[in-house]
Amino acid sequence: MAEQRHERANAVRNRRAVLQAAERLLEEGGDERVSLDRVAALAGVGKGTVFRRFGSRAGLMQALLEERSLALREAVAQGPPPLGPGAPPGERLLAFLDGLGGIAEHNAALLTAHEQACADDKQADPSYMFWHRHIRDLLAEARPDLDTEFLAHALLSVFDGNLVRRMTRADDPRRFTASVRDMAVALLTSSPRT
Repeated sequence: MAEQRHERANAVRNRRAVLQAAERLLEEGGDERVSLDRVAALAGVGKGTVFRRFGSRAGLMQALLEERSLALREAVAQGPPPLGPGAPPGERLLAFLDGLGGIAEHNAALLTAHEQACADDKQADPSYMFWHRHIRDLLAEARPDLDTEFLAHALLSVFDGNLVRRMTRADDPRRFTASVRDMAVALLTSSPRT
């Protein structure tokens, strides 16, 4: 039993080390620097450990993005309004987009790496699926006259790492998020479709 606990502790430590290594490589040189070989070497683990834990570069990027967005997901599920339950759907949507924008603005290199790693089926990514479902449901409640399935995808499509970098400047660090918020307000307040 003690051996099993030790093995689990090693697995937790190795996972943390691998994610930290991937994050450090992203910060140092962008997504092109993140290879499984480099991550394993920097984390002090074998390449096989990275493969067993994450399966691929895409799996590693998914896990890193999931970790970065975990607090937002928890706030949506059980946090106080307006992000959590209890606020009108339009307010919740704007609060969610503010939170997601903050993640994007602080993790643009990760978004780019994630997009490239998951290019074949980005919509099947667990984080994307959660975000899409949440936006779709809030839009459907606020504006049932709109094609909320499509609009949720359209809103998420602007969370592109290159666009986030282009729109985020030192003198206006929240420009990207403010623009996404303006777009959502326009959707919420547009004339009903007939």
